[in-house]
Formats: sequence, C-alpha cells, structure tokens
Amino acid sequence: MGMRTSQKVSRKLDEDRLAREASPLHLTPRPNAATSLLLADIILRGASSQFRKKLERRIPSVGSPNEEHQQGPLDGRTLLKSLALYGASKLANRSPWGLGLVAGGLGLKTLYDRGKARRRRLSAQTDAQEDA
Repeated sequence: MGMRTSQKVSRKLDEDRLAREASPLHLTPRPNAATSLLLADIILRGASSQFRKKLERRIPSVGSPNEEHQQGPLDGRTLLKSLALYGASKLANRSPWGLGLVAGGLGLKTLYDRGKARRRRLSAQTDAQEDA
C-alpha cells in the first residue's frame, strides 16, 4: 500500500529541514545554542560599548565653548561615579520600575542643576548691579 499525500508532504518537509540545518548557510554560527548566544552577547556588548564611547565624546562638544570645557566631564569621572552609573544602568535595564526610578532621578537632577544655575546667574546679576 502506498503513502498518503500528507505523509509525503511531512517527509519532504523533514528532509528539507534537515538539509537546511546541515547547510553552511545556516544562520547561527554554531550548532550549540549556548555558543551562539554567547557570541551574539559579545557582539552586542562590544557594539554597545563602542556606541556609548562615541556618544560620551560627542555630547560634551555640543554646547561647549572650548576644548578644555569639553573634556571636563570625561576626565573628572571617579571610580565611585563610574560604579554609580553602572548600577543605575543595571537597575534601568532590569525592569520598567527600575527604568522609571532612574529616569525620575535623572529628571530631578536636571531640575536641581537648572535651579542652581539660575540662582548663580541671578546672584551674579545682583552683584554686578551692586558694583555699578
């Protein structure tokens, strides 16, 4: 007795799948999934690190009047600041709540810095008026 059509189609699909897996054009670099994930992780982390370094060099130059002022934020980073930034990025990556907490903290820090700059500017204006 011969095979039914559905069995023939199923066998053909299985043969095609096995041929794809054995072909050199298979998308994953290694047959082991753990190795493939490790390679992808290394590539993504490397690309992310390069992108971050490029941004760190370019962002200070956007509103800075001179070269010395541009390098200040990059040269003055302490180990404690680096660890705090690392911890904040890990917290932000782990959950939406962590992202909200970190983003809210950064928003508050921005508002604090703006208020401080405004107070300094007003103080400088009043000092200039008193001297005149």
